[in-house]
Amino acid sequence: MTAGSVRQMRLEDVAKEAGVSRATASRVMSGSGPVSAAVRDRVREAARRLDYRPDPVARALVSGSGFRLVVAVVGTTAQVLEDPYVDRAVAAAAQAGAPYGVGASLQWLPRQAPRLDRLAEDRSVRGVVLLNTTEAALEAVPMSLRGRVASIGIGSRWVPSFDVDNGGGAAAVLRHLYATGRRRIAMVTGPQWMPCAWRSVESYQGLMRSAGLPARLVAGDFSAGTGHRAMRRVLRRWPDTDAVFAINDATALGALAALREEGRKVPDDVAVAGFDDIPFAALSAPALTTASHPVSRIVGAAATAVLNQAPGPPNVVFPSTLIRRQSA
Repeated sequence: MTAGSVRQMRLEDVAKEAGVSRATASRVMSGSGPVSAAVRDRVREAARRLDYRPDPVARALVSGSGFRLVVAVVGTTAQVLEDPYVDRAVAAAAQAGAPYGVGASLQWLPRQAPRLDRLAEDRSVRGVVLLNTTEAALEAVPMSLRGRVASIGIGSRWVPSFDVDNGGGAAAVLRHLYATGRRRIAMVTGPQWMPCAWRSVESYQGLMRSAGLPARLVAGDFSAGTGHRAMRRVLRRWPDTDAVFAINDATALGALAALREEGRKVPDDVAVAGFDDIPFAALSAPALTTASHPVSRIVGAAATAVLNQAPGPPNVVFPSTLIRRQSA
């Protein structure tokens, strides 16, 4: 411990503060064994006052817990689990956990009520990686999970965040569209409830404002189907549109399909660009201009931070770069 550092509270400190034995405090914090409601409340209040965070490694050694990382995805419905992005995140978490003998599992967190208390009580859970993180999800992290959770997106005092610089990546794509002569640029956005999606929207609005051009925004939800429908709405409302920036590649691929059906040539009539650089982006017709999104590196870093329990920066941002192809 270095000079001036603050000693981390131990279970013995909590027991002394609550006026109970260490064994009783252990039963309360681990959720095992009999204990009265009054004693449980007293111990938990003492732990809160002392800012006590259980050592997950020690708990795993004692109880045999910690066999899996949970990738918990916030979404309006459980259908969010079918997103290819989620598949990549789970694979990255599993790869990060393999050297530790830890597997990965997947769980949906309802957007309106993202409860994590059951995960906190589950002794098989070594840690949690949050996806599509909202303020409500961060507020729902129980004290006993602090130090065992990382977020892909926004973070908090207790939850470090790992994410791509989607604002910078979006700006690079938009500057490219503008540099190639596009002036009537529309954008298909992501869900309004997702905080991280707004960085791309802010980049779009900033560029259009600085260029003295009107914003043309249509709401989407990251899916190809929505991209297809949104592109049709764009063409009906603004038939002179000469470029579309989609919040992600799946949305952009849906837009490409709609443009083909409408007889619009890409990029001659309408340029199309996305974000993510998924494998299909290079195989579309025409190949999709996009920005990189190192999902495996981001989720791997978040999962490793949870597994190591090593102090690190509260926010880790990975760069995104423009990938020019034939669609724009």
